[in-house]
Amino acid sequence: QLQLVESGGGLVQSGGSLRLSCAASGFTLDYYAMGWFRQAPGKEREGVSCISSSGGSRFYADSVKGRFTISKDNAKNTMYLQMNSLKPEDTAIYYCAAEIRSTGVSSKNCRVDEYAYWGQGTQVTVSS
Repeated sequence: QLQLVESGGGLVQSGGSLRLSCAASGFTLDYYAMGWFRQAPGKEREGVSCISSSGGSRFYADSVKGRFTISKDNAKNTMYLQMNSLKPEDTAIYYCAAEIRSTGVSSKNCRVDEYAYWGQGTQVTVSS
């Protein structure tokens, strides 16, 4: 059974850093595009960053470009999101997601409706 489990969320001050992890089981990341999404209170879930199955293609939302870095370790079947220079507006529940796809990632497919498998989410709170 395909399962995604996020960890690494928490409370951090503005300007701080966090590293989120998404551990996958029941499937191998080799064939799946992966993504990080977030949902703030009262807002729709949005794409933050996505990475292709090969790792050669990465997409970042404009709001996190230059501050966040997505990566994955296929040997560990785990995806990561390194978040630096955090801002209060980054406060949200962060979800990882997976979708079987061999093509690259972009703004066109780093979208909620393009991903079928989801984790339960981890809370990130950035205080000002």
